[in-house]
Amino acid sequence: MKKTLALVIVALMAVTAVFAGCGSGNNDSSSKTSDNSGESKTSATVTEDGGTKFIVGFDAEFPPYGYKDEKTGEYTGFDLELAQEVCNRLGWEYVAQPIEWDSKDMELNSGTISCIWNGFTIQGREDEYTWSVPYVDNSQVVVVKKDSGISKLSDLKGKTVVVQADSSALHALTDEDATKANKQLTASFADLQQVDNYNTAFMNLESGAVDAICMDIGVASYNVENKGDEFVVLNEQIASEQYGIGFKKGNEALKDTVEKTLLEMAKDGKFAEIAEKYKLTDAVCLGK
Repeated sequence: MKKTLALVIVALMAVTAVFAGCGSGNNDSSSKTSDNSGESKTSATVTEDGGTKFIVGFDAEFPPYGYKDEKTGEYTGFDLELAQEVCNRLGWEYVAQPIEWDSKDMELNSGTISCIWNGFTIQGREDEYTWSVPYVDNSQVVVVKKDSGISKLSDLKGKTVVVQADSSALHALTDEDATKANKQLTASFADLQQVDNYNTAFMNLESGAVDAICMDIGVASYNVENKGDEFVVLNEQIASEQYGIGFKKGNEALKDTVEKTLLEMAKDGKFAEIAEKYKLTDAVCLGK
């Protein structure tokens, strides 16, 4: 009898432990906490003192939107300064988290990062994320060496072209819903290669391993300007698109909080000030 009673008690303790575990802390990115004012706020990561840590996932080799400053060793860029200002205004802890671009979905869905904010194209991904309003108008262009003899898209026939893995340029050239012209263009290449980042792409172009890079115009312009007189951007574009901040699908509350602050920055001129610093005034589409 005592043995049976003991077994029953043990079993009840195990069941209690299971239910206690299921009801323990919630780490979901849409969890809510309260600040000192008692107002509810949505946070990406709740710190030990009840604050909010906003972790921005970005490609660290994607200037001028996100990159490491060679002089300071700090991560900087247009998107990162925008994110920093948002956190300053909301009283959040800002964290710049470099990620592998083709692992961005895993990082976001696992809660390792709060959002993807780094020249992130909305078009073709509309249903995969919860998006902020667009804030940059962007285009996909082709960069070649100045003495390559390539002056228009049709000159890429028989050439080796490189793109970043899982980039907008890759999607514009290869997706099922790519334009007929882009499908024909891609079919004319001798080879379409993929690399992890654009630093590698430019090194390959410089060495002659590839003939052209397809990429975002803002990143292309920044690299061409900072690499001397060696490269040029073709006038013809592959596609046009817009950038937004990508949040985990369904995380409307976090998106709304960040977006509201971004729109306030556009209204009071801070957004334009940061855009001017990175020579992106002509590209932005907020505050105009």
